[in-house]
Amino acid sequence: MVQSKSSQTKKYIDAQHTLESNGYGHDPEWLRSIRGSALSRFSELGFPTKRRGNEEWKYTDIRPIVRLPFAPTIESGDDDPVSAGQLDRWSPGGSAWHRVVMVNGRYRTDLSSIGDLPEGVQVTGLAEAVQAGGTTIAANLGRLAAYDEDGFAALNTAFVHEGVFIQIPDHAELEQPIHVIFLVTALGHEAATQPRVLIVAGRDTRATVVETYASLDDSIQTFTNSVTEVVVGAGSALNRYTMQLQNEETYGVATTHVEVQENANFTSVYTDIGGALIRNNLNVDMVGEGGYCTLNGSYIVSRSQHIDNQVIIDHKVGHTGARELYKGILDGKSRSVFHGSIIVREGAAKVDALQEDKNLLLSNEAEADTKPAFWIYCDDVRCGHGAACGAIDDAAVFYLRSRGLDEETARQLLIRGFIAEIVDTIKHEEVRQHVDRLVSEKLNNL
Repeated sequence: MVQSKSSQTKKYIDAQHTLESNGYGHDPEWLRSIRGSALSRFSELGFPTKRRGNEEWKYTDIRPIVRLPFAPTIESGDDDPVSAGQLDRWSPGGSAWHRVVMVNGRYRTDLSSIGDLPEGVQVTGLAEAVQAGGTTIAANLGRLAAYDEDGFAALNTAFVHEGVFIQIPDHAELEQPIHVIFLVTALGHEAATQPRVLIVAGRDTRATVVETYASLDDSIQTFTNSVTEVVVGAGSALNRYTMQLQNEETYGVATTHVEVQENANFTSVYTDIGGALIRNNLNVDMVGEGGYCTLNGSYIVSRSQHIDNQVIIDHKVGHTGARELYKGILDGKSRSVFHGSIIVREGAAKVDALQEDKNLLLSNEAEADTKPAFWIYCDDVRCGHGAACGAIDDAAVFYLRSRGLDEETARQLLIRGFIAEIVDTIKHEEVRQHVDRLVSEKLNNL
């Protein structure tokens, strides 16, 4: 039986009040005001447990998140036994990359390794940056990831304090990626963490940001509710690669909201491998003419895993473009959901947008639900979409066997070729090789 809305939200409201009275008390008034507004909205919205008539959550039942005893983290995570060496498995770039680490929702300076950054580039903990002052955070935090209608975004914003802040000033170029690692450990078992990331790239910048969500132990059961806001300034190019590698006891909701300004280019590649139930909300606002976004994603799920991607591209102005391709491999009793929406506003002429979702089903019990949608209010556009679900092509297997391959090798070659189309779009070579290894390990264990 599902708990009442009051009992669902009470533990979070009580924990937020405790933190507000203690650890959050030194934050500036503008931030405390945002938290207060978000908490009030969360208490009204609650969790979207009702699916009938709720298209956004029609195929994903989040009641397990509500039923399980996840508790907000309100204690210090300084004693979490994590060493820098344990992070190497998720850090292909080693010390050459700019690494930021959060453990059980806490920013860890002892594990982070920022290295030499170009002048003016700031990569630091959000709480530290807020205390240092400046107008950038106050002007952008909570501006894109609106929490008026989203209970998960409201919950995260009600707890916003620690997190990661990345600011890239005009004309700056970063040769090495900024790697943000969100790690949960045994001390975070049955905890609910609220990671927050704010990325603000100025005009004519070039940068790559990698986000990794991982578990230190296969038995850890946690709920991660993250929010990332990204501003891609005019003429800039930002590549964002997200890897979700948590264990299959983990539940997660990740909300990302991106603003792409004039002549800017934003590239995103998601790799989802772990988790029991994962929901990704990716929203991109095209607000400047000449802006372009490329949104790709791959997900490999098995057993009873559930992955849900909701991607919305909002073309608020004309002369903007978008390409979107998601591909999934499903085995066992796993399930995937894809809901992609492209919005073209009135007067936004010359928009060029295409979205596709393709799924390869390796089991008769696996299920893929896909729902592409267009909301077009302007005639002078070129938009298209496609969706496909199916098993391995027997004719292709026969062809490969006729060339000397055994059946299992032929099947594996086709499976890996199917997902390689996404992996190969990763522009940074070290990141691409790292993702390829992760994908191979997952496929070997199907």
